[in-house]
Amino acid sequence: MTKPLKHIHLAAHFPGVNNTTVWSDPKAGSHIEFSSFVHFARTAERAKFDFLFLAEGLRLREQGGKIYDLDVVGRPDTFTVLAALAAVTDRLGLTGTINSTFNEPYEVARQFASLDHLSGGRSAWNVVTSWDAFTGENFRRGGFLPQEERYSRAKEFLATANELFDSWHGDEILADQATGTFLRDAKAGAFVHQGKHFDIHGRFNVPRSPQGRPVVFQAGDSEEGREFAASSADAIFSRHATLEAGQAFYADVKGRLAKYGRGHDQLLILPAATFVLGDTDAEAEDLAREVRRQQVSGATAIKHLEFVWNRDLSAYDPDGPLPDIDPNVSEEHISRGRAQVRMYRDPLATAREWRELAAANNWSIRDLVIHTGNRHTFVGSPSTVAKTINEFVQADASDGFILVPHITPGGLDPFADQVVPLLQEQGVFRTDYEGTTLRDHLGLAHPDTGVLRERAAS
Repeated sequence: MTKPLKHIHLAAHFPGVNNTTVWSDPKAGSHIEFSSFVHFARTAERAKFDFLFLAEGLRLREQGGKIYDLDVVGRPDTFTVLAALAAVTDRLGLTGTINSTFNEPYEVARQFASLDHLSGGRSAWNVVTSWDAFTGENFRRGGFLPQEERYSRAKEFLATANELFDSWHGDEILADQATGTFLRDAKAGAFVHQGKHFDIHGRFNVPRSPQGRPVVFQAGDSEEGREFAASSADAIFSRHATLEAGQAFYADVKGRLAKYGRGHDQLLILPAATFVLGDTDAEAEDLAREVRRQQVSGATAIKHLEFVWNRDLSAYDPDGPLPDIDPNVSEEHISRGRAQVRMYRDPLATAREWRELAAANNWSIRDLVIHTGNRHTFVGSPSTVAKTINEFVQADASDGFILVPHITPGGLDPFADQVVPLLQEQGVFRTDYEGTTLRDHLGLAHPDTGVLRERAAS
C-alpha cells in the first residue's frame, strides 16, 4: 500500500542575534523598524506559511568587555512586536521565544493569553531556558541555574502556565439575560499551585483563549530538552538540517512520545533551514559561496576564532594563517552571551583539528570559519529546492522547515514567489488557509474548551 504524502509545514524566522543577515547587501533593512517586521510577516502570510518565528535576546552580547556590534545590536520586545503584527495579519501564526528562567508563569501566561485573544487564536510560545550568569545579571535573581535545574523549572513553569490557561472552565459561564453579557461564578480563574519552583495562588484574569492554549514550541537539543519536548511541546525547533541527521533526530524524539501517552502526530519536528536560490543549480552554488563570504567578514572571522582561543586576536590577519599559540583555557571567557562558547567544550582539541584542516586545505582564518560554520541547507534552482524539501519531509527527516533568509526583510520573497507554487503543484503544501487558528494550520488538536467556546461563538 502506498504511503500517503505528508503535507509540508513552512514557517519564517525573522533573524535574531547572529551573522545570518548579509548587512553589506543594499537590500538589508532594519531589524527594529516595524516596517521590516510587517514586510516579512505579510510575505509569509501571502505564501500561506504556518507562522512567523521571532527569537529574543535578553542582553547585548560582549566580547573583550565591549558590545559585540558585528551583527544585530538590540531587539525590540517580543510581545510588543507580535501584538502589533496581529493587527496587520489575518491568518499567520505568531510565535515568540520567551525565557522560562527569568520570568514568572503568571505574567507570561497572561501575555500569551492576551496575544491569543488579540490575534484570534494564532499565538505560540517557544519555551527556552537560559544557561549563563551573564544574562542573569540583568534580572532581579541574577546568576544562573544548572542544566538539570533549568529544565526542571521549565517543565514546572509550563505546567503552571497551563493551569492558569485552564482555570477558566467552560462549565462556569453564566449569562446575564438582562444585559446580554457573560459573567463568571466564583471559581472562574481561580488557581492554586504548590511545587518546587512556584508556590502561587489567586485568580487568572484572562478568559480562555480562542485556541484554548497557545501552541508550545521547544528548542533544546540536549537529552533533557528532547524529553521536555516529548512530554510537553507541540513542536520542536531543531538544528538538524541534513537528511541523515534529521532522520535520526526525528526517530529519536518521536520514539519518546508513547511513554507520555502521546501519538506520533502530536509533536512536529521543524528544523531551521537557510536557502539560496538561482536560475540554475550552478548559479545558486556560486551565489551561496558569495553569500557565505559576505556573512563571514574578516572581522567576524577573527571574533569567531576568539570564541575558541579565548584570547584577543585582533592583531591577526583574517586572510592569514591560524594562530600558532594555543587557546587560553580559563573559566573567565572573553566572550559573554554567545551560545558558541558552549559548543567548543575542548578548545585545545578544536584548535588542533582546525589547524590540521587549514594546513590540508591551505585555508586562511576566514576560509576556515566559512567552511566550518553552518552551511546553507537548501541551494539550487527553485525546482531543485522544492524537490529536496519534499524529499526531506516524505523521508521523515522533518515535518517541515522554519526558513531563515539571509536578507531581511525581503529575503523571503523569492522563496514565496518561486518555491511555494511548485510545492503547491505537487499537492504537498496548502493553496489557502483552511482554518483560523495556528493549531488549525499545524493540524494539532484543540484543548477542550467546553461550553465557553460554544457559547462565546453564539
